[in-house]
Amino acid sequence: MSNSANLPPASASVTTIKPTDLRGILKYVPRFKDQIFVIAIDGSIVADENFGNLLVDIAVLRSLAIKVVLVHGISHQIQELSVMRNIPITDAYGTGVTDAATLDLAIRASSRVSHALIEGLTQNNLKCAVTNAIRALPSGILRGVDHQFTGRVERVDTDFILSLIDKSIVPIVSPIGFGPDGRSLRINSDLLAAELAEALHATKIVFLTPQPGLVIDGEVKRDITVEALRDILKEHPERVSAPVQSKALHAIKAIETGTPRVHIVDGRIFDGLINEIFSSEGVGTLVYGNDYQQIRTANRRDVRQIYNLTRGAVRREELIYRTQQAIEKNIEQFFVFEIDENIIACVSLYFYPDKPQLAEVGSLYVLPFYQNRDIGRKMVDYACMMAKERGVKTIIALSTQSYGFFNSVLNFEETDKEILPEARLKLYEESGRNAKVLVKKL
Repeated sequence: MSNSANLPPASASVTTIKPTDLRGILKYVPRFKDQIFVIAIDGSIVADENFGNLLVDIAVLRSLAIKVVLVHGISHQIQELSVMRNIPITDAYGTGVTDAATLDLAIRASSRVSHALIEGLTQNNLKCAVTNAIRALPSGILRGVDHQFTGRVERVDTDFILSLIDKSIVPIVSPIGFGPDGRSLRINSDLLAAELAEALHATKIVFLTPQPGLVIDGEVKRDITVEALRDILKEHPERVSAPVQSKALHAIKAIETGTPRVHIVDGRIFDGLINEIFSSEGVGTLVYGNDYQQIRTANRRDVRQIYNLTRGAVRREELIYRTQQAIEKNIEQFFVFEIDENIIACVSLYFYPDKPQLAEVGSLYVLPFYQNRDIGRKMVDYACMMAKERGVKTIIALSTQSYGFFNSVLNFEETDKEILPEARLKLYEESGRNAKVLVKKL
């Protein structure tokens, strides 16, 4: 499957989780229980007809013992007030200059949005509180321009926010901070979400936006490493759609300061928030840490998942059949690739005791949804890296259907079967699969 999707229309509706999928949701409960999610809601999403459904989704998260902190934007509301009152504004987003008139509208817009959140959360039987937990300083003069009442976060009052969470109160954090003199300063909500996530050691940030996800080169990128995103923004920022560039920049900031995952999700999609969090595919974009952080050594708890993951490939004769018992017996040979703790790919690495400089990579499989996203290459590269650390000089692979991938993508070369150790050669002959034997020097 392609690693991108065409942009849906604004009215698109995606609903993939059904009541029959409750078992799938419940498997996430022990993973996410008592973790903190920072949910950043754009002002335009608060004004969208799906806003009420989002608050129901948030109530579902709270019912599953997930701790939620809400951050909201106000650019949509500021611009509305500017037109309604015929008052020009200097900046709608909290990144440029905020003059006194713009600050006044920002405070009014923030009150309006905070009230909408309080009203909606109350309708869903949730306790909530608007906070003054953000201590801010003026941005000052940047590149020769006085930004007046635009602020930057100096400190997050984490004790205050955590005390609310401990009392089952949902904190609402507006993009208005308070300076040393107690006066208001306008703060960009994307920046605020990243700062909150760092201070609270949040597990996730979820940006709810009127965009279908992180749009790169005109298409939605369903998942991307922070390194790849950083390189794109550094070398070719124009490749990233302007409306999500701020999200992209602050996703990088959040991950670099300790937040493992950042999601960019279309807040207009019915059940979009739930589907993004409680399914391995999601509906938006996942930005995550470096490639190898997603790969780990398999353990016995993974046996059934690995078995189920590879059954389709076995039926198509892409992989050799292995029973669950066989997988469990050799589980230390497997590595798995996880996204949100779901195994979506695996590979095995076998060392030959009588030939310590030789190892074999096998059982490579990636779920169809994640194919063509470079995950297969990462898995084999990681296995090769682990083999090299053990002193292996030569890695081999046997393939019946993936010869082109090993040859053209991974730079393996076809060789004679005689390279196989005697016991392995015997198994090769007995299998009758006539697989190609490929080799690569490390």
